[in-house]
Formats: sequence, structure tokens, C-alpha cells
Amino acid sequence: MTRIVCLGDLMVDVLALLPGPLAVGSDTPAPVTGYGGGAAANVAAWAAAAGVTAAFVGRVGADALGRQAVAELTAAGVDARVESDPQRSTGACIVLVDPSGERTMVPSAGANDAPLDVAALPEAADWLYVSGYALLNSGSRPSALAALAAARERGWSIAVDPASAAPLAAAGTGTFFGWLGADVLLLPNIDEAFVLSGHTDAESAALALGRRCGAAVVKDGPAGAVWSDGSDVVSVPGVPAEVVDTTGAGDAFAAGFLATSGDVAARLRTAVEFGARAVARPGARPAPVR
Repeated sequence: MTRIVCLGDLMVDVLALLPGPLAVGSDTPAPVTGYGGGAAANVAAWAAAAGVTAAFVGRVGADALGRQAVAELTAAGVDARVESDPQRSTGACIVLVDPSGERTMVPSAGANDAPLDVAALPEAADWLYVSGYALLNSGSRPSALAALAAARERGWSIAVDPASAAPLAAAGTGTFFGWLGADVLLLPNIDEAFVLSGHTDAESAALALGRRCGAAVVKDGPAGAVWSDGSDVVSVPGVPAEVVDTTGAGDAFAAGFLATSGDVAARLRTAVEFGARAVARPGARPAPVR
């Protein structure tokens, strides 16, 4: 059975499904609900739902939200190796979802922007997934780099999601590539791929990033996804879905790709199916098992 270790952020999402444009400076009544969040934690939850062995290494505050976040992750079937931070609060994110399902995030990293316990990594795994936020946040970056080094020493495959276009652009592409090193599967969406490659179409971006990193999968929303190792290209179309909330779609995609065996096309097809499942319901995680 595939073993996936996810390192990075665990958040509590406060999600508002907006009925229309935000009334800036006034009120916009909307349903507001709390969900589990954090890219690395979401990938772990989706991987567990896919039936593979999933572990998560991260950090929460010594508070009620942190205890709840860890309990939810454990209930989802994830081996949660989570440290409690006595000084920082659990990470939280305000998520505003417009009627088209597009989400806008206002995150507060909290305990995520602090050293992670690399010693908590399991001894054996097939994949190490690192959330880009763990590299972009200065407090967690040394730990993320140490985890990448440990994975290479142990012969694990490595996957990294760049996380978000705006902080990625602020960090600079050269800096980000320096953190990654070589022989990495990069999992950007089309906006992140543009920041990193300068290409606006998924195939050209995947080719360029595959040459730079080893392999890349560019997620292009309803259009599907493109994989490349810098020479070969494999693409699949999107899966029709009624879009409710795009939060966590990329995380579900990553889990589907990493958890699936077989050729690249099969893995891509599973990944886009997982993404379609994610956007069809609010929140970034799979539906809890009752």
C-alpha cells in the first residue's frame, strides 16, 4: 500500500458562502461554517479517503481549536504527528466563496509559521508531500528544507505544491527553485505555473517546469491537467462538476495523483475526479465517514 507523508500546514477554515458581491464597508449576510483546513492536512485527509496510508506532520496551538483540528484529522484516518505550540495560536483562515465557487483566503499562519518536528517523520514512506506554505513561511522553512533532505536520504519520492501565486511571486522564482532542488514533482495550478514559468498555457508551463524540477503537473481547473517530465506530455480533460466551493480542490487533486498506481494518464484521471469531488461540496476535506 502506498504510504504518503504530508508536512506543513493545519488550519481551521471559517468559510462564508457569499450570495453575491461583497458589500465593502457594509454587511453581506451569508452562511458561515467552520471546516478543517491547511493544504498539507487536506492532502493527508484526501489520501486517507483514497485508502492509502497517510501521515501528517505539523503544528497547532495549545488551544481548543488545535485539539479539535487534530481530532478531526485523526477521525479521518490520518496518522497525525502534531506538536502543540504553547506560544502561538492554531492557524486560521477566513475563506470567502463567491457564487461561482471561487474562493478568496485571508490566512493567519499562527503555529504553522514555526519549526516543525522533522524527527516525527516516519522511518518509511513512498512519498513526502510538502505544502508550499511550509517553504514560504520563514518560521517553518528550515524544517521543510530538512524534511526534503531527509526524504532524499531515505529514497522517498517528493511532491511539492507551490501553494499560492501571490506569496510565490513575492518570494521570487529563483529563490523558490533553490528551496526545491531537483527531482521533485511540482503541482502548481495555472496561476502558480505562470509565476514560475512565464507561460500562460498549461502544456508549455508543464514542459518548462518539468525540465526544471524533474516532473510537473499543471492543474488547469475545468480544462483538466497536464503532466510533463520536460520532454513527454500527458494531458487529461476536466470532469464536469457542479461547483460549490473550490477550496481544497488542488489538495484533493494532489492526493488523488499520489495515491494512485499505474501510468501517468490513470493517475491524472483519478486526480481530476478527486478535484471534481472537492468542488462539489463546501470545505476543503472529503465528507466525513458517518
